[in-house]
Amino acid sequence: MKINRYEDISQIDREAKRDFIDRHSAFIHADDQAPKGEKFKVNIKIGDEYKHPDDFDHYISSVKLWDSERMLAEATFIAGAQGGTPSQVEVDFYIVPTKTMKLTALAYCTKHGLWQSDEKIVEVIG
Repeated sequence: MKINRYEDISQIDREAKRDFIDRHSAFIHADDQAPKGEKFKVNIKIGDEYKHPDDFDHYISSVKLWDSERMLAEATFIAGAQGGTPSQVEVDFYIVPTKTMKLTALAYCTKHGLWQSDEKIVEVIG
């Protein structure tokens, strides 16, 4: 299965297909540091500027959070979970880190496949 990554798309294609690329890309929002052994919030938002459809045959069906090659969390959705209107799917995961993490998020669109976020390094302190 092809994994679409924002960084793999040429600058020319990014400009030409900006809305398509943005509405499928996962963006990780989290602090750069996390206290060891304490609950830590990681927000994942699909799309930065543009909303994704929520139709019966075209929607975001899952969002996964990974630390390197280890899956930490997953949220799944069904068609209509976003009210049947275009939206930016957003998920908050709460994890308890024990070591520095290399986080990535994956979002799966039922029509356009798997999309991977940029890597986010979170340093664990304490």
